[in-house]
Amino acid sequence: MIELVRRFAAADPARVAIITEDDQWSYGRLAAEADALAHGLRASGTDRFAIVSNDVPFIVALMAASSLVGAEACVYAPDITTEDLVRQAGTFGHEVVATTRTDLGDLPVTLRTPEDLRAEGPRIDQLPDSRPLLVLTTGTTGLPRGVRHDWSRQLSRTTAARDAAGQVWLLAYGPQQFAGLQVLIHVFSTGATLMAPPVRRPQAVMEALHTHGVDHISATPTFWRFLLAELRADDRPVPSLRQITLGGEAAPASLLEGLTETFPEARISHIYAGSEFGSTGSVRDGQGGLPAALLERGGDGDISLKIVDGELFVRSSASMLGYHGDTDLPEGEWWPTGDVVEVVGERIEFRGRKSDVINVGGVKVHPLPVEERVSSVPGVKVVRAYGRTNALVGAVVAIDVVPDGTVDERALKESIRSACADLPRPWQPRSIQVVEETAMKGNKIVRGTEER
Repeated sequence: MIELVRRFAAADPARVAIITEDDQWSYGRLAAEADALAHGLRASGTDRFAIVSNDVPFIVALMAASSLVGAEACVYAPDITTEDLVRQAGTFGHEVVATTRTDLGDLPVTLRTPEDLRAEGPRIDQLPDSRPLLVLTTGTTGLPRGVRHDWSRQLSRTTAARDAAGQVWLLAYGPQQFAGLQVLIHVFSTGATLMAPPVRRPQAVMEALHTHGVDHISATPTFWRFLLAELRADDRPVPSLRQITLGGEAAPASLLEGLTETFPEARISHIYAGSEFGSTGSVRDGQGGLPAALLERGGDGDISLKIVDGELFVRSSASMLGYHGDTDLPEGEWWPTGDVVEVVGERIEFRGRKSDVINVGGVKVHPLPVEERVSSVPGVKVVRAYGRTNALVGAVVAIDVVPDGTVDERALKESIRSACADLPRPWQPRSIQVVEETAMKGNKIVRGTEER
């Protein structure tokens, strides 16, 4: 990470690297901060630590510093509770927590502020052989898993990155998410500018889009659905986006059509990536799913894909080293992604996560096709399909709908039932709830099966 920041700090130190709500950080300032933090980490003998902060410049500088001295950084959710912080720190062996928060109080860890960590010293040029990084999964229940990566692997594809001066990317993912890390790497490998809003919900970033000239956004399909609804309700001109990237969830055709209609000049790309296997690259043909031709590339490239019993497997040169506490994975290991897919014509189409499958009387129902059907109904802003336990058949399909306010609630429910009437009976929603917001984590919809 440090090499990305230093490259543009040397070439154009005044170029803006990060914009926040009330400040701007140049590449030169960011590199200087990273150097000072690197000296502080080395002087204090800190080789593993967690970061708890919503201060993105501090997070980026500290990650760059850790990559310079070989200390393993791990970014926690910025709003993590003290109870969960203590639990996670114990699980992952983090005795030191770097933070800008002032509400953490008396905890059984050593807290370090930016002022505590900064130190002076001569420039460090020699990169260590091992540059570890720990990324936490965004599990919907219980503790996340710690995924061990190495900076050298993660940065291996940035050597040919082109200078993208003038591009302004919105940080719509949390920096603790693997997708957020990928955005950071892309932005700083190209010398672009990152706009880091204090709150990353679609409703909260509208002002940033108009004020700071954001023209590139990478976000989940759920984020984009909400953002389109916000834009429709906004009186100002639609921002002129040049790049739209979707990742983290399958993108239905109706969403792609809405994005194309709203942003006709923007290029639309899909990123397929995971905390364990890294990024497989981007697909820019504007269609849902992945090209089936990717299955035919063989095993000689950086990325290989195959389908086993309906599940997509990935082998990647940028994959994790292993989970925290486990031994390293064998070189060239195939990774089960948990994504259920089907080859239809020339596309690999996503049917959902294995963990999201709803077992309705022995019939396996995937929530994504149900959501796509319901999302096409006028008046629906966002829909979440999930399982609800049932004593007779094990589970039934339930949906939560966030309305856009243009249709009466009773009429909306009737329209949804009509839209789903030709689905097989196990797939038809037995419960339709109109809600103000859906269950989400990391701007992704939480599915699965819930107790009544």
